[in-house]
Amino acid sequence: MSELKKSLGTLDIIALAFGAMVGWGWVVLAGGWILSAGTWGAMLAFLIGGLAVILIGVTYAELAASMPITGGEHTYTHRALGVNVSFICSWSILFGYFSVVAFEAVALPTVVEYFIPNYNQGYLWTIAGWDVYATWVGVGMLGSVIVTWLNIRGMEVSAWFQKTAVLGILFVGTLLFIGAVMFNPEGSNSVQAPAFIGGIGGMMAVIVMVPFMFVGFDVIPQAAEEIDLTRPNIGKFLILSIVVAVMWYVGIAWSVGTTLPLLQAENSTLATADAMTNAWHGKWAGILLVIGGVLGILSSWNAFLIGGSRLLYAMSKARMLPAFLSKLHPKYKTPSNAILLIGGLATLAPLFGRKMLVWIVDAGGFGIVIAYTCVAISFLVLRYREPDMVRPFRIPAGKLVGIVTIALSFGILMLYMPGMPSALTPIEWWIFFGWTVLGIALYGYARVKYPGISESIMAEELRELKIVNQLWLKDNPPKQ
Repeated sequence: MSELKKSLGTLDIIALAFGAMVGWGWVVLAGGWILSAGTWGAMLAFLIGGLAVILIGVTYAELAASMPITGGEHTYTHRALGVNVSFICSWSILFGYFSVVAFEAVALPTVVEYFIPNYNQGYLWTIAGWDVYATWVGVGMLGSVIVTWLNIRGMEVSAWFQKTAVLGILFVGTLLFIGAVMFNPEGSNSVQAPAFIGGIGGMMAVIVMVPFMFVGFDVIPQAAEEIDLTRPNIGKFLILSIVVAVMWYVGIAWSVGTTLPLLQAENSTLATADAMTNAWHGKWAGILLVIGGVLGILSSWNAFLIGGSRLLYAMSKARMLPAFLSKLHPKYKTPSNAILLIGGLATLAPLFGRKMLVWIVDAGGFGIVIAYTCVAISFLVLRYREPDMVRPFRIPAGKLVGIVTIALSFGILMLYMPGMPSALTPIEWWIFFGWTVLGIALYGYARVKYPGISESIMAEELRELKIVNQLWLKDNPPKQ
């Protein structure tokens, strides 16, 4: 039986996943989408890329409804591919989660410069060409401490915070869209970007970014034991969260393309904020949108801290990592040590400057796609090996979906390889190599200290799950 408290409802899990997928990128990158592909080219790129992410998401949806156990990928891959692949998958996606949490601690003080120009005071040092200032570090550290504290206080507090932030984001985004609909550039259409720029090549330049904008829906399986929904609804609302995010990005691309001149987009550091200023003919509107961007930072930060800490908890519980990480807070029933570890490391992140964290995020993205690939393979393996497995949310044509999803996942992996537009740089490969070596060392230590324990713990977990699934099937017989 789970010791974690069930406290997430329908709106909570949609807000959790949507907030993770909609961070800060939509504020700074939208101008680049329009410059690369044009307004309709960018919109079409997000529709095509979004469809690929939805296909990956449906494999997660079926597995999450079948195995609602904290850790998500950690459990799916163990059942299909064994304990070693389970660790590879879990350690890979954990790197991605940590990298996002750390980066948000750097994004927050960067945004403050929009409100308080030249607020950087107290020069500390320069890392990779980036000057680090005491005031800048202080803002990032304070934000990290607050988000970490909210997570320790309990999932109800984190969920309330998440819903509040997401409502603010949606309000600001809706205002931008309304402003774009009503926008009249004084009788001239010359302000608007062309529908298409660069043809297929332009669209591809946007499509390569799409999968990385949608990272985050997978935090739902990480918190599965804390979701108070029927099993089929876990899968349904996971997919719904991705669909909402697709609509969001398409809407942002259209709104920015409609209201931001190409010349302004080329020179803009916060393209979406400038588009909002144009749409409502006032600087106040741009400031309001940046506030929405700050909420995006906080919602993504919160969601990935939830996902990462639950995965650490699951790996520790299975004795793949030190046992102290599976300790629950006596009052709030949250994996407090796991939260403190990730939150504590993120609190140190601003000390290393922005450039170092960009490298870590890029390398962490590669880890996330490795995990997606492992899950897609696990989905297909289980469809063949366990055709009668209880699947409360069953995907039609599952084997075909599995094959297509595996192909898509490998295609995304290739985007990181040398020679591709979004290839990792040498230093990013070294960072990923360092994380891999650390994982091998910790896993090797755990295997020596707890020989055979991981297999027995997870086997027992799966036995209990099969009993629970049979009881669920008895109460919910398949329709004839």
